[in-house]
Amino acid sequence: MEGSFELTLQMVIAVLAGISAQVIAEYLKVPSIVFLLLFGILLGQDGLGLLHPHELGIGLEVIVALSVAVILFEGGLNLELRDLGKVSGSLRNLVTLGTLITLLGGGMAAHWLGEFPWSIAFLYASLVVVTGPTVISPLLKQVQVDRQVATILEGEGVLIDPVGAILAVVVLDTILNSDASPTAAVMGLFLRLGIGGFIGGVGGWFLGWFVKRVDFISEDLKNLVVLAGLWGLFGLAQLIRSESGLMATVMAGIVLGASALPEERLLRRFKGQLTVLGVSVLFILLSADLSIASIFALGWGSLFTVLVLMFVVRPISITLCTWNSDLNWRQKSFLAWVAPRGIVSASVASLFAILLTQRGINGGDSIKALVFLTIMMTVFVQGLTARWIANLLQINRQNEATGAVIVGCNPLSRLIARLFQERGESVVLIDTDPEACQKAEQENLRVFQSSGLDVDVLEEAGLDSMGTFLAMTSNGEVNLILAQRAAEEFQPPRVLAVFPRDPQANASTNKTKINQAFIPQIPLKTWNQYLSEGQVKLGKTVLKESGLAFQRAHLQALIRSGELVPLLVERDGSFQVVSAAEEWQPKDQIIYLLHDPRPKLLKRLSGGTPSSRLALEKLPEVEEVPISAPVSATAMKEIAP
Repeated sequence: MEGSFELTLQMVIAVLAGISAQVIAEYLKVPSIVFLLLFGILLGQDGLGLLHPHELGIGLEVIVALSVAVILFEGGLNLELRDLGKVSGSLRNLVTLGTLITLLGGGMAAHWLGEFPWSIAFLYASLVVVTGPTVISPLLKQVQVDRQVATILEGEGVLIDPVGAILAVVVLDTILNSDASPTAAVMGLFLRLGIGGFIGGVGGWFLGWFVKRVDFISEDLKNLVVLAGLWGLFGLAQLIRSESGLMATVMAGIVLGASALPEERLLRRFKGQLTVLGVSVLFILLSADLSIASIFALGWGSLFTVLVLMFVVRPISITLCTWNSDLNWRQKSFLAWVAPRGIVSASVASLFAILLTQRGINGGDSIKALVFLTIMMTVFVQGLTARWIANLLQINRQNEATGAVIVGCNPLSRLIARLFQERGESVVLIDTDPEACQKAEQENLRVFQSSGLDVDVLEEAGLDSMGTFLAMTSNGEVNLILAQRAAEEFQPPRVLAVFPRDPQANASTNKTKINQAFIPQIPLKTWNQYLSEGQVKLGKTVLKESGLAFQRAHLQALIRSGELVPLLVERDGSFQVVSAAEEWQPKDQIIYLLHDPRPKLLKRLSGGTPSSRLALEKLPEVEEVPISAPVSATAMKEIAP
């Protein structure tokens, strides 16, 4: 009992430390691997001595194998084949030619600078050809780079992991069996990739078919069926040919992700949670078993080896692999800078260190130390500076993306679309109502008569390059679903929707970064009626440093009284739809609608023809209207001291 309690305590400490590291990283908005490594080392043999992963024995290998299988499956599941097709040439080159360049460059650097024997040097290089989705994906969530760059980095991280892991096994087999011919080694590589790819492809198709056809089990149980299925495919591939299981899990994830499952969002969420748990526990356990003394014992030569890998080999690889692509030099520079290593490198290096030691071959501990040094340097240097580099190179999608895709062709959405168009930004409307679409076309607006849930239509509308997605149909619940779908599929910088303000809706939007548009619980039908009848004035104002608090108070009072709704704000050269939680800043230029049914205003705005279009055409002539005028008696009561 005492022995089992010790092992249980080890796992409890690892889980607590791993999740704590994830929480702190999320709060500070840095890659989680930074704190996972720090916590693992702190709790390990060179720190407090609370964790002793070697006590798990062969159980550690089992945990590593099953966790990595889930991690790679989740990476394959999240790959967007639609986006991969646009960068397929560069991605193919990175997985093939890029792997070869990293293997040769890393091996030569480790031999000449790190003074490792050729065999151990190339074993190290084979372990660090991978980047890994466990580091890349969280990094790209924090650094919103343009879609092409993000797709290449994510695709490389997922696809190169099994290739790199199998390559490392082939190199290790060559070291352990010195009489093996190069032809046999290459054949072993392709055989493992082929077997894993076939089993994963067929198994992934069958899993997709089963999940879609079987309707007598709950969605939660379907998620567990998929989990059992992927581990089954992993075990089957491993049984037929060792180390082919990783390729099987990636291929199964890709095929299942392309199967258009009805509840794919729930499956992605479930597998994402398992991945976070697996990564957290693995990094804590593996780094706790790391000897800091072994890293310092490597010497300056190993440090230079990693620097060459980061700043010489990687740029050469990116330059050659993207030579004929349409990527500009800014995008290529960011790709050359960002290549952090992750859990696959750490786990395989740890297992190889054990195996080499068991076989009596020197270099196992040194290989593990050098791989972890590579992980630390790439994560700390590249991961922590990625946002700054993206801003320096001006490829931050959130800063550059402009234009809007608006679902709903009501009068208010058409007005907003024309405001974007007047500014020279691209705007597309989507609606299923043919009459509403016809009105939009009459106002020279680009419109699609289709459902906002159709991914193909959203892609054709150009959402992947737009700065804003806005759902403002007459149904708030539908708007929320539309916004969630757009955020998950395309991840535009700004996602807004008109939806009911209730705790459940707010909770569901926190994770997908969906903002409530305009004001809380905007009476959309009422404002559309005002526009149709010409009972509005379209105005603009600039908030000034002096009296900012008073201006904010007037603005909120008018909003609460139902007399004013802010539509757009121009801030630092960016044109954005106002969110309900907008924090007004000095120099903000606000464009708003003001309800005023007075006959003179009606006559001046519409000329007897109620039309939101006519009101917009007069926008350049409208004088700047102070926020405080006119203010109703109700509003005055609200702002009175």
